[in-house]
Amino acid sequence: MSYRPSRRARRIAIGTAVVLVIAGFNGPALYGYASETYHDYKINQPEYKAEKGHWQIVDIPKEYRINTIHAALLNTGKVLLVAGSGNDAKNFEAKSFRTVLWDPVENTFKNIPTPNDLFCSGHNQLPDGKLLVAGGTQRYETLKGDVKKAGGLMFVYNENPDKAMTIKKGTRFTGRKTGKTFVAQNTTLVKRAKKKKDPATGEVTTEPSLARVYSEADRKGRKYATGTQDQYTVSGLTGQDKENVYGIAQKMSFDKKDFQGIKDAYEFDPVAERYITVDPMHEARWYPTQVTLQDGRVLTVSGLDDIGQVVPGKNEIFDPRTKKWHYLPRTRFFPTYPGLHLIGENKIFFSGTTAGYGPADKGRVPGVWNIETNEFTKIPGMSDPDTLETSMSVPLPPTQSRKYMVQGGGGVGESEKSTEKTRIVDLKQDQPRFYDGPDLYDKVRYPSSVILPDDTVLTTNGSARYRGKDDSNILKAALYDPKKNAYKDAAEPLVGRNYHSGGLLLPDGRVMTFGSDSLFADKANTKPGEFEQRIEIYTPPYLNKDKKQPDLKDVGQSRKTLSLGDRVSFRSQDADRIEKLRLVRPGSFTHVTNVEQSSVALKMKKSADGTLSTAIPDDASLVTPGWWMVFAVDKDGIPSKAKWVKVNVDPGAQHTTVTTQDPKVGPD
Repeated sequence: MSYRPSRRARRIAIGTAVVLVIAGFNGPALYGYASETYHDYKINQPEYKAEKGHWQIVDIPKEYRINTIHAALLNTGKVLLVAGSGNDAKNFEAKSFRTVLWDPVENTFKNIPTPNDLFCSGHNQLPDGKLLVAGGTQRYETLKGDVKKAGGLMFVYNENPDKAMTIKKGTRFTGRKTGKTFVAQNTTLVKRAKKKKDPATGEVTTEPSLARVYSEADRKGRKYATGTQDQYTVSGLTGQDKENVYGIAQKMSFDKKDFQGIKDAYEFDPVAERYITVDPMHEARWYPTQVTLQDGRVLTVSGLDDIGQVVPGKNEIFDPRTKKWHYLPRTRFFPTYPGLHLIGENKIFFSGTTAGYGPADKGRVPGVWNIETNEFTKIPGMSDPDTLETSMSVPLPPTQSRKYMVQGGGGVGESEKSTEKTRIVDLKQDQPRFYDGPDLYDKVRYPSSVILPDDTVLTTNGSARYRGKDDSNILKAALYDPKKNAYKDAAEPLVGRNYHSGGLLLPDGRVMTFGSDSLFADKANTKPGEFEQRIEIYTPPYLNKDKKQPDLKDVGQSRKTLSLGDRVSFRSQDADRIEKLRLVRPGSFTHVTNVEQSSVALKMKKSADGTLSTAIPDDASLVTPGWWMVFAVDKDGIPSKAKWVKVNVDPGAQHTTVTTQDPKVGPD
């Protein structure tokens, strides 16, 4: 009987022959072309896909291509892609702000009117399924040498205890010494002065109130700068108001101007598919982090304010019922886009990860923050602690483990430092400390990590240098198994991604990646980079096996609304295959930050008729209110398509104390 080689053997033989023939030509260009062709051939083979997964670029019509900075999965299954001005100063000047809604099942797109520059905003899932989007860009950064108008911080005082004063954008301040005029670049409220009574003498004194507003010269040119402190009259005021309200500024110069944030906030309604204005924050914020708390309210932290400085620890709570914001009573400082995770009632874990602004020696130590008492317990053991900027933190599945991993990262600012280290902490320990996990695929900034339904974590992309400098994008990916504490190689992405990139789990078990904003387009760092507008889809190995996804159907009413502790049932024709159920929070990703992603293990009971019964865990800090996806996962790790459930706000969840007053200064 003659021997007939298997299809796999024939493929290997063909591929080897192709390489040998190419080598015989001794032509670099031809060899490169043929190698690429062979690579394409290899990665599309069923065996390769089943072992490492597969990447595919999404076809996006030209009119829907945007510089995606933010992405969030909505409970409709669609993905909100937000650019705002997209890190493009020309778009900002033209007030061209973009949002696109993408349906990954139908691969259809819709342009959404965008009310403001939501570039570098914060966002998170609300209990009713809307997405809270707060903050964004008031002004773009201008480097020293490119500044055309002298400017600086104007402190506005009000000595009237009976009357507040609104200083509108465009208000002119004229120096009493210099006669030079500067114009307010945004609107601010100057509160009434405070009356104080001496308890001993009964004497009443008045303490002026103070507000600040960034102001610029009304004309270009060096001669309009000042080099000294001056007092300024405020245009449009008459009589006693003119005496009570005045400005004081130090030098108004041509120094570098940082990005500035806005106070505006919106809810995106996934059903109406539009933004809805809610009350603005007390503080302007650019690069803030938002976290859903156990009672459904939202903690908002850090960001650059309306004068381009990191918000000095004034953290706020948004109440979705009243649509209003309140301060936490005491301050706690964090650099911008800090990696925060809810780990208990009013307890927040700070992983040490940040995304780009703030002093190197303040607010960067990881620990557990009690937002009710303002106590902060530092966690020791972090290796390479000076490389946590642009690192990624992720809760290891299932989230009940309360283990967290910090992956990669780099030095503060444009530092050339980067690391391949991963660090893990078990917060259930009496005295938790970090220990090193397995190394990542390379030294990498901006890695994107997505929790998968099979309890693994996909980590992909990034760059070795700040914003991909030196052509340092890393086309690698890996799958981490928490049980084995080990990575295995995944298929290599087709698109390089660094700054302004991210990834999300989709309801069918696939992963989408988006964005990338390289500073330069060449190894010599001479050509400006272009924003990566392509979306890529990763199909994990579990969807490339020769086996269909398990069936999962609702029992009774679909899209169930549940309370903590409630029992819920599903039905599956493949119940005998099902090994576990996972409750997965829809992601909301930007700037190496997706603080709410979570995969909660559900206890499961199977019945002979194919019914899968479970209960929602009775822990509001583990299962925060809002929409979640339920995946059934079989013995081979293959997940079903997700079913959506809505978890109600727990009436017994502890509320956080808030105040309408400026918070008192707390410890660092």
